[in-house]
Amino acid sequence: MPEKIIETFNLTKIYHLKEKNSTISALDNVNISIDMGEIFGLLGPNGAGKTTLISILTTLKTPTSGYATIEGYNVLREPRKAKSKVSLMLESDMLYYRITAYDNLKFFCKIYNVPNYREKIKKHVEEFGLEKWLYEYVENFSSGMKMKLALCRTLLLERDLLFLDEPTLGLDVKSISFIVNILKKQDKTIFLTSHDMSVVEKLCDRVAFINHGKILQILKTSQIDDLLKTDIDIYIEVEENQKKKLIAELKNENYINSIQASNIGMNINLKNREAYPLFISILSNYDILKIREVKQSLEDLFLKLV
Repeated sequence: MPEKIIETFNLTKIYHLKEKNSTISALDNVNISIDMGEIFGLLGPNGAGKTTLISILTTLKTPTSGYATIEGYNVLREPRKAKSKVSLMLESDMLYYRITAYDNLKFFCKIYNVPNYREKIKKHVEEFGLEKWLYEYVENFSSGMKMKLALCRTLLLERDLLFLDEPTLGLDVKSISFIVNILKKQDKTIFLTSHDMSVVEKLCDRVAFINHGKILQILKTSQIDDLLKTDIDIYIEVEENQKKKLIAELKNENYINSIQASNIGMNINLKNREAYPLFISILSNYDILKIREVKQSLEDLFLKLV
């Protein structure tokens, strides 16, 4: 088995719109490589190209140009071999709502020839806490339960490579936490797409930022923390009659990136932490009612990259 379990080579997907006589580039020369056992996150807004990339890597779609390999198998030349290596979860769309949860799991196990499926269904259902609902129709399930069932079905195939497209979309905090903890326990390679910054941050070894079909940057999780520390966001509240004067004074300082004032307070972005003493020396001349440092997130980093 090759060390790089997933590789893409100038992968491009262009859609032609007949009505508008134009084209949309869903993927634009995407080049990524993923190691065996890695949890890799693809982060971007809706329409960025996340689902298109997963669809090509799992042989559901073909690229306009370029190619990809799964465990060394070319997805264009050897699609069956490539597909046999992966298990795919597209939100909860791959479930049949008018049959029971058990029948859903049994059906997929039969299709993919999963051995000892009864014991395995029992094991996974208990792990996901779905025992009481096993013989209920899926159409009666909540969004969280449908997502759990879809993930349960994905794990039943016992593949070493999981593709998970927005596995926490629309879920409450408790359900998201449950799914994150389940995925952390898996001894598998996971390719995860999401627009939920916190999920990617908790799970992934590396994160690729994608927008308009282009990979903007690929970073290790440890690198993200360092990049987020390059500048500092500070929220302050000052006496109303002093606000304009403080803003005017801060605008003259070259260590200030930006100032965003609201009716209550203001958000100030410093270029680096070394500017803190100079910043505080100015604030000492004013009646500061509140001050706190605002922790930056992956979303802040994404906005910087685009």
